[in-house]
Amino acid sequence: MKSRMRKAQTMVEYIIIVALIAISLIAVFTYLARAIGRKGAGAASALSQEEGDKAKDAVESISEDTLKDLGED
Repeated sequence: MKSRMRKAQTMVEYIIIVALIAISLIAVFTYLARAIGRKGAGAASALSQEEGDKAKDAVESISEDTLKDLGED
C-alpha cells in the first residue's frame, strides 16, 4: 500500500515540475517575442515611419494579450 502511495506522490511531483517548466517557458518566450518584435519594428520604422508605428503597436499588443490569456485559463 505504501509503495502505491509513493508512486502517486512521485507522479504529482513530476506534474508540478512540468507545470512550472511550462509556465517558465511561456514567460521566456513572451519576453523574447517582445524583444524580437521591437527589433523588427525598428527595422520597419527605418524603412517607413507609418509601417514602423504599426509594427510597434503590434508588438505591444502581443505581450499584453498573451499575459491576459494566461490569467483567464
